Amino acid sequence: MLITSLSNEKVKYYTKLNQSKKFRDQENLFLVEGMHLVLEAYKKDQLVEVILEQEMTVPLDVEKVFVSKEILQKISDCKSSPMIMGLCHKKEEKIEGDKLLLLDGIQDPGNLGTIIRSAVAFGVDGIYLSEDTVDLYNPKVIRATQGMLFHLPIQSVDLEEEIKRRKKEGYPLYATNVKYGRDPVTLGKEEKEKYLLCMGNEGNGVRPSLLELADTYLSIPMQEEVESLNVAIATSILLYEFGRRTE
Repeated sequence: MLITSLSNEKVKYYTKLNQSKKFRDQENLFLVEGMHLVLEAYKKDQLVEVILEQEMTVPLDVEKVFVSKEILQKISDCKSSPMIMGLCHKKEEKIEGDKLLLLDGIQDPGNLGTIIRSAVAFGVDGIYLSEDTVDLYNPKVIRATQGMLFHLPIQSVDLEEEIKRRKKEGYPLYATNVKYGRDPVTLGKEEKEKYLLCMGNEGNGVRPSLLELADTYLSIPMQEEVESLNVAIATSILLYEFGRRTE
């Protein structure tokens, strides 16, 4: 199939999917852009079809839709359109394991994507997103993950309810508090074997109702001139520390 008209219904469908969270939720589908992300989706059996620039080809066993460069530019969220895009289905996996990350009200797509990459790098078993966190399938988030969203179960939940449920299962809750918190370097081996780590909104931090549930506050020591760190950087530092072997 070769599509050259910008008014084609399939083109309208793809464009709406890339622009609207509500529509992505309704269809249970999302788009990825570029060969790397397409291949990551394919490896995880989430790729439904590929959208290819005219005359390009890929050896993937999925439906192929060929379009003009102009159409790819219309569909794409990037300034420079890719030569390939992928239509993927969402896949919600059950979150299991001892090392769980909770993200409370993260708003910046780049921050969320970077945090997901760090979570995979440092051995997190799953991520819970608050319901007001930026959409996981926002095109900017997807690009920032560099495909790592396909390697980790991630769910949007009521964090307060999930914390209470997990605490009954013996998970301690660590939450960041810039002014009052324990240096993560002092955590012992047993304290890092099973945990919930809650990171907060870029401007406001972890909301008070969740801080009240915390067993331990954590704070990264810094020079006094620096008030706080970017949440993605702070999360990466803490996850590295939780993954670091201690005697």
